[in-house]
Amino acid sequence: MQTERLPKPAETVLIWDVSHSSQSIVLSRPDDFDVVARKWRSLEERADISFFQSWAWVGCAAEARYKRPVLLQAGPDDAPWALALLNRTGPLWAPERLSLGESGNAELDAVFTEYNGPLVARGQEGGLAACLQALLNAPIAPRRRVLGRSLRLSGVSDAVLRAARETGTIRTLQSRPAPYVDFATLGGGEEPFLASLSANTRYQLRRSMRRYEAVGEMRVQRADSLGEALTFLDDLARLHQITWRTRGGIGAFANATFLRFHHALVERALPRGEIDLLRITAGGQLLGYLYNFIFREGVLAYQSGFDYTAAGPHQKPGLTSHYLAIEMYRRQARHSYSFLAGDDRYKTSHANATTMLHWLDVAPPWSWWQRAPGR
Repeated sequence: MQTERLPKPAETVLIWDVSHSSQSIVLSRPDDFDVVARKWRSLEERADISFFQSWAWVGCAAEARYKRPVLLQAGPDDAPWALALLNRTGPLWAPERLSLGESGNAELDAVFTEYNGPLVARGQEGGLAACLQALLNAPIAPRRRVLGRSLRLSGVSDAVLRAARETGTIRTLQSRPAPYVDFATLGGGEEPFLASLSANTRYQLRRSMRRYEAVGEMRVQRADSLGEALTFLDDLARLHQITWRTRGGIGAFANATFLRFHHALVERALPRGEIDLLRITAGGQLLGYLYNFIFREGVLAYQSGFDYTAAGPHQKPGLTSHYLAIEMYRRQARHSYSFLAGDDRYKTSHANATTMLHWLDVAPPWSWWQRAPGR
């Protein structure tokens, strides 16, 4: 954990303006998520964002996740250039915290937001630091807390980290690589992705494929109805938990709230074509399931469940399933396949590129963090 204090920018930028001009940044307590949804969906079309910044994710189970919601809006009400939804936590007698795209509750936040950040229109990215400054200092209508405020920013990009450094004191909780396959960098030939892998990974993958093909034809089946998708998700969760319990872990789906959230998310996003639930088989043998987000021609590999108990010698269900999915998406002309944060072996063995994601707290320059660095 690292604490930083950087000087304020040389130039002062507009933080908020109660006149509600086109450049104003206003914080409010929304009481109608349907109104927020309409503004959010409209701004999505004018912004370069990830699935985790879309209303499908941010607005999922919103009433449960945002008990004390705060909405940042920059620009005119009919065409804002920035929006952010946060939850407000902390007792009335102590400094409060605003969590971006999260509840501040560990059980609810187990869904693990990544590629997070305020929703900002194309061409307005320079206003990101002003938005963060407003989140730290602006009044929250109808009244203002005066005991101080901090921000929790989870899974944010380098750009958000830079903006946070312009804003005040930051405490970096962790920074994690997010490996991905960039299809644009692959070479030519019949198997450009396979050719991009290391010799050892190619060997293991080809051997695994031969063993599965000896059982029967390999198939990637996409759930094409809501009922089938929810069945796939439940089967994935069961296999996921078996694997984690075998390894002495807990597993994400041990949290009942986690599974309820994803049932709701599938119901919201599957009809929009933003979710793939895939079942991978070889003849009558099940390899497992993949749960992916599909957004702006990119693919995010969010969760998986593999049947390791049925795997024979040299059969690698995880390695093989991801390979088959990557090949399917490459043929569909998707631009990337992201494994999300973490440097697990299966992620780095497939990936040919990486980006960094950061988890951090931000506070005003006079924060007590200055007096207790590294605490």
